Amino acid sequence: MDVANTKKRKILVTQALPYANSSLHLGHILEAVQTDIWVRFNNLIGNECLFFCADDTHGTPVMLKAKELGVEPEQLIKDVKLDHIETYKLYDIDFTNFHTTHSDENKKYSEFIYNEAKNKDLITRKTIKQLFDEQESMFLSDRFVKGACPKCNEENQYGDGCSKCGATYDVSEIKNPISALSGTTPIHKDSEHIFFNLPKQINVLKDFLQKSDLQKPIVNKLSEWVNDDLQQWDISRDAPYFGFSIPGEIDKYFYVWLDAPIGYLAAIENWAASNDKKMEELWSKDSNYEIYHFIGKDIAYFHGLFWPALLDSANLKLPDGIYVHGFLTINGEKMSKSKGTGILAREFAEVCDPETLRYYFAAKLNDKVEDIDLNLEDYVTRINSDLVGKYCNIASRCSSFIKKNDNKLSDNINNELIESIKSKKPLVTSHYNSRNYSKAVRLIMEMADDINKYINDSTPWKKELNEAIDISSSALYAFRLVSIYLQPIIPNITKNAFEFLNSTENSFEDLDKMLKKPINNYVPLLNRLEPINLKKDEPMNDNNFIDIKQFADVDLRVAQIVEASLVEGADKLLKLNLNVGELGDRQVFAGIKKAYNPEDLTDKLVILVSNLEPRQMKFGLSEGMVLASSDDEGIYLISPDSGAKPGLRVK
Repeated sequence: MDVANTKKRKILVTQALPYANSSLHLGHILEAVQTDIWVRFNNLIGNECLFFCADDTHGTPVMLKAKELGVEPEQLIKDVKLDHIETYKLYDIDFTNFHTTHSDENKKYSEFIYNEAKNKDLITRKTIKQLFDEQESMFLSDRFVKGACPKCNEENQYGDGCSKCGATYDVSEIKNPISALSGTTPIHKDSEHIFFNLPKQINVLKDFLQKSDLQKPIVNKLSEWVNDDLQQWDISRDAPYFGFSIPGEIDKYFYVWLDAPIGYLAAIENWAASNDKKMEELWSKDSNYEIYHFIGKDIAYFHGLFWPALLDSANLKLPDGIYVHGFLTINGEKMSKSKGTGILAREFAEVCDPETLRYYFAAKLNDKVEDIDLNLEDYVTRINSDLVGKYCNIASRCSSFIKKNDNKLSDNINNELIESIKSKKPLVTSHYNSRNYSKAVRLIMEMADDINKYINDSTPWKKELNEAIDISSSALYAFRLVSIYLQPIIPNITKNAFEFLNSTENSFEDLDKMLKKPINNYVPLLNRLEPINLKKDEPMNDNNFIDIKQFADVDLRVAQIVEASLVEGADKLLKLNLNVGELGDRQVFAGIKKAYNPEDLTDKLVILVSNLEPRQMKFGLSEGMVLASSDDEGIYLISPDSGAKPGLRVK
């Protein structure tokens, strides 16, 4: 189905709220990228797709983190919000609005939904025995109790859910509880708590699971929970607690998981108030907007059961779909700071262009609830192969021919190539719409391969200039189409590509538009990645300096090319016979064939790394390496100034 030609949709999209007690890690970025790609795609095909998020600010962990830092919780969450916004911007996450759950809007909606649930007799109260840390003189929230899971007996689990079997439970059920604050064994102490009557909403939940867009494994898991004796949900916490007071209660606060998803509503209302919109139009029972949540599999229970039950109690529209992804691992391991795999998003952005991570995630993401592995070696290989070697290479190798024509493109275009790429639009849009980004990436890279093959088969470097310009123009028209297809994944790189092409209309609906203006001079869109080492075990100087001894160990010599010749069976190599003065003659194979004709190199002076260990290649023995610089436009041999003689050492 070509979703671009269907009726235009109005869509509200959210991602899970990051918690406001620390910086973002790469797991947060995985979800943000998955969501952002889907939002950008929908807007590029003409839908109105609005993207909302907020910081999740309430609860004991924020309160204790602020205490540790010697600041008020309000100051902590203000600082963290700024950090989160700046970090998301590094990865081109384009929120319609990024808000906070510690807001007037969130307080209003929390109280509204609570009172509506109360009016529908969905709120009860009862006295429970709660874990109390005598040393810290406070009741322990779920995340500050550790013990064995009451369902599967897995040790070292938090008090609200098991990371192994996925079960959720009341903190009082955990076995062998220990306070994560003091390391002591907590006591049980009576406290009256307020509950939401979840079992009373069982028919609402069954209907929701049947009608909403949910992945089958998630439906199965949620159905198990629905059919496994639903319990009433404790929505209150005792003082001291950083959060909203429950109306009409003393020293009772809304549990963070009540007001956290309500933060979606708050973020939307906050935006609506500044954009001449009404909440009744955006999110109400009669709204024409579809609602979709992107979340991790660890919070499917809250979003798939508690959240729709709450919304229904207030007569608000339930989500049309919940899209669940798996966890992120690094080199096959769970993220862990102690193992060097607990990577903060800001740290990674200092090492690599963040858009390359967007591409790598997209190349692995699909509509399944599968874990995604960031293998750093594979990451470098894929980026260099796909984005640099295939995509950017098209622009790089064609721009030099167009430059010879005052940057003017030809109108004599290879329509077969162009129509072939345009014909893939329905399949590309289908993959994006179903969140099968890996299939979209594979298909787009096949198009890039086709364009490069067209250039190779057409050999513009062997043709007269007019024909070379026709070939290069055709390839650049095709490059524009591929850039449009890639735009949801790498928006900044493609933005630069469109600036190079002088292309201003670049939505999925603009594939038939022609490039009318001269293109601009090509500037490399992306540099090759070097091997990545994110561990910081040993201090390194900021400029990666070497000392004088390390430099002296490299024996650089002036050499004269006596003869250069083609190498049969080699696409990139020339064989150079060198005169290195007192060191005699050397044979070197150099990857400079695309930049130099052999006959033009005779007698040219170059710089040779003379003490490089000889390398036996299938074409012969290479006895050193000549120095050259390179960019996306060419390769440039390094030559000494006039007067230098073969054999002189470079010092």
